[in-house]
Amino acid sequence: MLKIIYIPLRIVIILAILISAPLSGENNAPIIQPGAPGESSKNLDAEAATAIADSSYTKADVSFLQGMIVHHQQAIVMSSLAPKRTNNQTILDLALRIDVSQEDEINFMESWLKDRNENVPNLNEMDEMHGMHQMDEMHGMHQMDEMHGMDQMDGMHMHLDMVGMATPKQLEDLRNSESTDFDRLFLQLMIAHHDGALVMVKDLKGFVGSTYDPVLNEFVSDLVNDQGVEIERMNAIAVGLSDDPRAGLAPGLFTADEAILNMELITSLRKPTGFFDPSNPSARGSEDTTLKKKEKEETSVEAASALRSPMLSFANTDMAFRDDVLIAGSYHGFNIYKLNDNGIPDLVSSVVCPGGQGDVSVVGDILIMSVEQVRSRVDCGLGGVGKDASPERFRGIRIFDISDLSRPKQVGAVQTCRGSHTHSVVAGPTADGKIIVYNSGTGSVRDSDELEQCVGNIPGDQRTALFRIDVIEIPIADPSKSKIVSSPAVFADPETGSLAGLWRGGDHGNDTQDTRRTDQCHDITVFPSANLAAGACSGNGILFDITDPYDPKRLDVVTDVGFAYWHSATFNNDGTKLIFTDEWGGGGRARCRAWDPLTWGADAIYDIVDNKLVFQSHYKMPAPQLETENCVAHNGSIIPVPNRDIFVQAWYQGGLSIMDFTDSANPVEIAYFDRGPIFEDILSSGGYWSTYYYKGYIYGTEIARGLDVFKLIPSEYLSEDEITAAANAYPVIGPDVFNPQQQVPMTWSSD
Repeated sequence: MLKIIYIPLRIVIILAILISAPLSGENNAPIIQPGAPGESSKNLDAEAATAIADSSYTKADVSFLQGMIVHHQQAIVMSSLAPKRTNNQTILDLALRIDVSQEDEINFMESWLKDRNENVPNLNEMDEMHGMHQMDEMHGMHQMDEMHGMDQMDGMHMHLDMVGMATPKQLEDLRNSESTDFDRLFLQLMIAHHDGALVMVKDLKGFVGSTYDPVLNEFVSDLVNDQGVEIERMNAIAVGLSDDPRAGLAPGLFTADEAILNMELITSLRKPTGFFDPSNPSARGSEDTTLKKKEKEETSVEAASALRSPMLSFANTDMAFRDDVLIAGSYHGFNIYKLNDNGIPDLVSSVVCPGGQGDVSVVGDILIMSVEQVRSRVDCGLGGVGKDASPERFRGIRIFDISDLSRPKQVGAVQTCRGSHTHSVVAGPTADGKIIVYNSGTGSVRDSDELEQCVGNIPGDQRTALFRIDVIEIPIADPSKSKIVSSPAVFADPETGSLAGLWRGGDHGNDTQDTRRTDQCHDITVFPSANLAAGACSGNGILFDITDPYDPKRLDVVTDVGFAYWHSATFNNDGTKLIFTDEWGGGGRARCRAWDPLTWGADAIYDIVDNKLVFQSHYKMPAPQLETENCVAHNGSIIPVPNRDIFVQAWYQGGLSIMDFTDSANPVEIAYFDRGPIFEDILSSGGYWSTYYYKGYIYGTEIARGLDVFKLIPSEYLSEDEITAAANAYPVIGPDVFNPQQQVPMTWSSD
């Protein structure tokens, strides 16, 4: 048998050199470094020649460090104020730690620049020219260009903003504050300052060739890690300073602290058997041994990402209601409950059909379910599907017969090119016995080998599945014949015909977030009685005319500089107002921290005037949350109080809040409920996916824990008569049905 011996590549190279080298004497051939065109070359010794490979740097590296020195100096200035303005030892220790660390990093950055004969900002000079507290007036690097000759960057026109710098007004306010007021403002400004440094690093790495120098790369990596950890510490301190009862609640899966206002928690039902792992009910991941263990302290996000998640996801998702039936969706399938007169659900059956998203709607005895994950199978099996094209994979709309609640049966399915993240029941049953559904797929476009009609990113190909929604018909008599009947290009430019006619992706300028390209709608909420629909569509909010449900037309399009991902839309009861939500981070990140702007991950409230969307205000759950709590706006519904606009909103691990937006320019929080995080040390997805009002009760699907039921109680904001009226409201037309993306106006008895 032939034995193969593997020789390390390094040894092979050395042997090759030895074989090719002259057998006698050393190679004294010169090592040449050419100059620029027209300049002479120079000789290098071996050490200098090899060092060039490890010392390469770009003008972006230089600009970054020059700006970061100034950036760090402001942190030192702010920290120096603490000893005379607070006696909070935690703040004093924090300020000292920042002062020492920032000074050390400034010394490194100055040395790095000096070693390479690059300009070093003169901080003493800046003290005199700008008084240090006015450095923000430089608005980034362009004024430093004038001071230090940094504008000569070989035509790169580079602009690296010093993000997170406090304004003169903010610094003046900090100087004039004391005690707890100083503590809060100091933390707010310092967290924003540290986060700005992280943004600067991100911007730097966007320049090709940056941070190639190994010393600089290590410094930047340490900066990101240290500042991220420090931000978490500061946010925890800031949360502890809040007087909101929801701030800083103790963690636990079923033992977390709770805070409640103007509501009563009726019951909490844990997930049914088969919809959680008994050995790991919290779904905490196990250690991923394939990852190199970091020696430094990690942020909660980094710690979570180092864990290997369980293979199956049991996350609870959306709900639908019909008469006295509640269907709760899940990434694992769905659960059917019967509602008692006291609002408490009794489990009837559990249907295991993995694949996520699991959003559900109900029309008569037909249950519709959205499926998007690539692991989903046509037969609802647990085996999963590999990455190669497969006829066993299912992504799209599943259709079930639930006439027997104890034994639902899959009776139809519609494969779609991008799966189904959500769907909307537009009409049905129609006169000809059909259900019309809008499908919103947000996933990647499937390979044509798997689904023939699918076309992805082929330049110029107008058949692409991007920039469209699917219109699906479901024949009630034979759901197996359900199909896509049209795929209107709802984002096209009406003049040029370009399919990508709306937001192309990116940010809206300084201090704004990146917003995804508008090539799909996450949610389309229909208001059939007014022939209107509202689309929360990646980078835009859209108002549609659905007079012809097969061919929706845009009436108006809006953007919001604070929104990262337009997620959902809800009309008020008479269809004259709209609430859009921003699901920043896809629901997997904390966005209700003490320092997060109240316009990010928030609601945006619009009046509808002559078929145009007129912005009125933002609203966000006001209680600061920890880094271990994913918190951002998600699904909610109208509470039908006569002559009032009341909205109950899920905020994931921010709990739920109830908002009065009768005055759309001045929304007011009137009730809330919140629990502490699932874990103390890591960020894990949990909290409310959806909170919906139905027949006098608020139901909340808790992603990790189960199903909660609440009841409103009289308060200064809602009278007992108003609460009773809401409980007795009924649809203007049709049966008692609630579907997430379908709104029917409610009315009240004249008695």
